[in-house]
Amino acid sequence: MEWTDRTPSTHQLRYPFPMAKLAYLGPQGTFCEAALRRLQPDAERMPCPNVGAALDAVRNGEADGAVVPMENSVEGAITETLDELAWGAPLLITGEYLLPVEFSLLARPGTELGQIKRILTHPAAHTQCRGFIEKELPGAVVIAASSTAAAAQEVASPASPYDAAISPAIAGEYYGLVELASNIGDRKDTVTRFVQVSPPGRLPEPTGADRTSLVAFLRDDHPGALLEMLSEFAVRGVNLSRIESRPTGDGIGRYFFHFDCEGHIADARVGEAISGLYRLCSGVRFLGSYPRADRVAPKIKPGTTDTDFETAAEWLARIRAGQV
Repeated sequence: MEWTDRTPSTHQLRYPFPMAKLAYLGPQGTFCEAALRRLQPDAERMPCPNVGAALDAVRNGEADGAVVPMENSVEGAITETLDELAWGAPLLITGEYLLPVEFSLLARPGTELGQIKRILTHPAAHTQCRGFIEKELPGAVVIAASSTAAAAQEVASPASPYDAAISPAIAGEYYGLVELASNIGDRKDTVTRFVQVSPPGRLPEPTGADRTSLVAFLRDDHPGALLEMLSEFAVRGVNLSRIESRPTGDGIGRYFFHFDCEGHIADARVGEAISGLYRLCSGVRFLGSYPRADRVAPKIKPGTTDTDFETAAEWLARIRAGQV
């Protein structure tokens, strides 16, 4: 069947780096597929069983790029994506899309609400629909699936031990399920941010409304270590839009950090902040500079424009040359 896109177009999009084939978190009918269709409407789509498999398809050349979830406005960061980007072979984020998210309760034809005892869905969807479940299905057990669409696909089987899935409505159309309840999320303004990931190479050009993502590893754990990292951004007027700590796996209390900041690495203030971070840390992985989906331009503090940095560098050069 062909996808009927119900997602409202809330902002004009830029399609960075058109690609012939894109991997995504499948199967058919996921929110991830909806985001892919907005980012690259003409691309061939390659569904994958999980985020890691989608990114590995890019790394091994099976796909030109991938679209994966990065964060949700209710649930927070998608930790599988964060860890894959931090530890796997390097990839670059080259675009993003903000997708409004609505969940439906889907079941096989003939199923009634009172018959539902076992629900299958992705853990993030479960978290966002707790209120509905507690009110309407207080005795139901919720089981985790790899994606909301995979849950619908499983429930569609006559032999499935599950009675219903919490999924996008479109998944019901794909897999022949009926919608017992619509828009069941506890928050009606939920949004998921998806990113387009590409092989390392050329960066998108600065647009004036960009985001830069990176990962930083502490050289050693000491008082004020995180403050030192944050100061590299603060003193240059670079606003952080997201910071996440993730365990390194080397023991309790050992973490690395994901950052999103406003601006492009081509901006002097952003480039110098990342250079300062590099001097402090044992390692920094640059994940990309790309257009913001919301097209919001940063507020630039006086003294932190590219011209300000250039003027300061010229002044210092004159002093060093004895031209006081």
